[in-house]
Amino acid sequence: MTVESRPIPIHGPVFAADPQLVYERLRRHGATAPVEIGPGVEALLVTDYQAALDLLRDTDTFSKDSRLWRHELPPDSPLMPMLGYRPTALFSDGETHARYRAVITDALALFEPHRLQRQVAETAHRLIDRFAAVGQADLIAEYARQLPAFALTTWFGVPEEQHAEMVAAITGLIESTERAGAAYAKLLAVVTAMVAERRERPRHDLTSWYVTHPVGLDDDEVIRQITLTLIAGHEPTTNLIGNALLRLLTDARYAGSLFGGAMTAHQAIDEVLWHAPPMANFSAHYPRYDITFHGREIEAGTLMLVSYAAANSQAAPPAEDNAVRSGESAHLAWSAGPHVCPARDPALLIAITAIEQLGSRLSDLELAVSAEELLWRPGPFHRALLRLPVRFQPVGG
Repeated sequence: MTVESRPIPIHGPVFAADPQLVYERLRRHGATAPVEIGPGVEALLVTDYQAALDLLRDTDTFSKDSRLWRHELPPDSPLMPMLGYRPTALFSDGETHARYRAVITDALALFEPHRLQRQVAETAHRLIDRFAAVGQADLIAEYARQLPAFALTTWFGVPEEQHAEMVAAITGLIESTERAGAAYAKLLAVVTAMVAERRERPRHDLTSWYVTHPVGLDDDEVIRQITLTLIAGHEPTTNLIGNALLRLLTDARYAGSLFGGAMTAHQAIDEVLWHAPPMANFSAHYPRYDITFHGREIEAGTLMLVSYAAANSQAAPPAEDNAVRSGESAHLAWSAGPHVCPARDPALLIAITAIEQLGSRLSDLELAVSAEELLWRPGPFHRALLRLPVRFQPVGG
């Protein structure tokens, strides 16, 4: 078996079209493999399930602080919004991480499930009303991308007129294209203005909660934790909804069961989390010193990413060809260790509710193009449809 000597790209349309084929090539290197995440930017990608767990749980050997990275990104690099150091829970360790994370987890605990479900359901119906009489829609742009945004912007108190700008900014920065830096700057500008206003006049919203939390974050720390929460709460949830809808619309085992209720929605979401996790490759870590990790010599400060998608596909339990598996088991879509995603429960609730409400309103949804014609958004980090065009019998009007 030939092992490729040069790093294998995990960005661009070739990778986006068939990432599993690329992961198969990467596994020839063992538990870790050299990859290119952008032009001239290399990393090691962990593709082995056990190795991923070992890395995610070992805070003594590995740090999340990207200032340890041996490679220095230029300030205008499109990867900077996702990998450049900022004082947030994502880039910190130990007590600093615990301090930042406490603010986020305490804020997410305020998402009362019944209230959040009711809000998402009401928003879903308003969005469906916009295209129900037309007989066709793009379920990414017109539905999956809008629902998490409405929930987050409502809870954070984002002015309604800035909703579209914020959604565009979050989407733009995670794609790691030349527009990523400008997109992140726009997001920062919106949040900075909100934080300044809440310092003067607190309200009953999550922005004010971050500002007044007992740990006493300064303005920059508040701004950074809010932007992190918005990015982590919106983009993966959008992709989770879109990827689950695609599975329901195309997988013969579900055959028309998009309209079967919460359990069906949960099954589809579970399978997506195993096989097409919305954040496919992330969890940037850096060895604090030279190490030997699962047979590879790795220098201190090397960027190591975890492939949730590759690790999951290696460890996924077998399923019958005609069966739908349920139960989350031990997939890594939410990561693991001290940096496990704190937004799991609200994200699942939003996604399941979104699918339920769509199925309850439009009972004959079908793809408007063949599944092979669908395009996936390029980028090293996410697994995200560009569009999900559907057609159905128009209703209402």
